[in-house]
Amino acid sequence: WSPTWTAPAASSLPSLPTPHLIPVSQPGMADPHQLFDDTSSAQSRGYGAQRAPGDLSYPAASATPQAAFLADPVSNMAMAYGSSLAAQGKELVDKNIDRFIPVTKLKYYFAVDTMYVGRKLGLLFFPYLHQDWEVQYQQDTPVAPRFDVNAPDLYIPAMAFITYVLVAGLALGTQDRFSPDLLGLQASSALAWLTLEVLAILLSLYLVTVNTDLTTIDLVAFLGYKYVGMIGGVLMGLLFGKIGYYLVLGWCCVSIFVFMIRTLRLKILAEAAAEGVPVREARNQLRMYLTMAVAAAQPLLMYWLTFHLVR
Repeated sequence: WSPTWTAPAASSLPSLPTPHLIPVSQPGMADPHQLFDDTSSAQSRGYGAQRAPGDLSYPAASATPQAAFLADPVSNMAMAYGSSLAAQGKELVDKNIDRFIPVTKLKYYFAVDTMYVGRKLGLLFFPYLHQDWEVQYQQDTPVAPRFDVNAPDLYIPAMAFITYVLVAGLALGTQDRFSPDLLGLQASSALAWLTLEVLAILLSLYLVTVNTDLTTIDLVAFLGYKYVGMIGGVLMGLLFGKIGYYLVLGWCCVSIFVFMIRTLRLKILAEAAAEGVPVREARNQLRMYLTMAVAAAQPLLMYWLTFHLVR
């Protein structure tokens, strides 16, 4: 007997469980078992982020409206036309600005230097030592103030006005009377008196029919020199009391009176001085009276605007 091996029947073997294959989603493809699209990645990239062309979840973003507008030929023509209009408007303003604000003339009145300022202040305090009061000309045009101490300027009057307001605030503060309203009233009063002076002189020149090269800016410059003496009077009053105030202010009043007489007589009496003889005796006297009145008004205003600041 020879033993033989026989394979067991298939039905007798135990059945093994079949492995379940889970489909793996490939990159760029949606999960077939996912009910909704995952938008967290798009939110993390922010709004307006463009997807790849092969991404089917979102379409590629189109060009922005601004870029589309700039690419339009009609919009380019409109922008060019607008730039041309702006350039023409700027040129028109530059040409006509001198009608309202004489920028060119104002540059002349601020053409000063340190040496001129020092000499001008000395002339305002000591006009008795000065001999030549004629304004120098170069080809029918007055030279810049930094080359001629007799030329009017606006730098000293402007700085003197601002300094006067500051000194007035200092004087009011030392007397425990300072307030912004009171300081503003002080500045507006000084400016109002200056405006009234200019208008009154212009009206008087018109009534007397004076042919002069004295301009409105010249008047503002000459009338603004009195603030220098006012500053000196108030400062001496703060340091030495009433006696110092009256001494320094009195000296400055006499000095500004002499300065205005010697300066304005060459401007207001220019017609008679050019011909060498008076045009008409009565009219010449009116011009002289006008010059004296303008010069005499300066000391009165200097006292009126400063006497209440010293106690």
